[in-house]
Amino acid sequence: MKNILFVLFIVFSSIPTFAQEPLVWNPDYELQLSDYQSAESEINPELTSYSIYSGSKIDFSFNMNSVSFMFTKNFNDKVKAIFQKNLAVLVAPDSLTANQLLQFGRYDFDLVELYARKIRKKIYEEKGTFSDSKLFQPIFNELQEEMNTVSAQVFKATDFGKDTELLLKEHNKVIDEINALSDFCMTCKPRKNRK
Repeated sequence: MKNILFVLFIVFSSIPTFAQEPLVWNPDYELQLSDYQSAESEINPELTSYSIYSGSKIDFSFNMNSVSFMFTKNFNDKVKAIFQKNLAVLVAPDSLTANQLLQFGRYDFDLVELYARKIRKKIYEEKGTFSDSKLFQPIFNELQEEMNTVSAQVFKATDFGKDTELLLKEHNKVIDEINALSDFCMTCKPRKNRK
C-alpha cells in the first residue's frame, strides 16, 4: 500500500502546474483593480511612491507546416492582445491614485489591441503566396517599438494617469483607431480588397 501511495504522490507531483490563462482583449470588458493579481500589487497608506506594470502585451504565435503557411492569408487569430493578471502590478498609497493608475492600465490594454490590429493589417497586406515566416518579425518589431514609444509618451505626459483629462483624450483617440481597424479584430475576416 505504501508503494502505491508513493507512486501516486510521484505521479501527481510531476504534473506541471499551469500558469493562469491570460485575459484576451474584449471590447466589452474593462480592467478592474482586482485584475492586478501580482503578489507585489498593493494599496497601502504607508507607501510614499506608486507604480504600475500593466501586464498587457501582444502575443503572437502560430504552429503550422510550410504548405499551410503558404495558403493562410488571414493571421488575425494568431495575434492577440492579452493581459497577464499574475504579472500585472499596481502599487499605490490610496484608492484615488490606484484608480488613476487603473485608468492608465485600461488605456494601455486598449493601445495593445490597437497595435495588435495594426500588426494584423500589415501582415494581411504584405504576405504573398510565397512569403515565409521571416516576414513577421520585422513587422512585429517595428510596431512593438512604436507602441512602446507611444505608451511611454502618454505615461509621461499624463503623469502616470494623474492628468485624467489628457488621458481620456488620448484613450478616446485609441478607441477611434481601434474602431477604424474593425476588419482586423482577432475574430474578423478582412475584406478581399487587396492590391
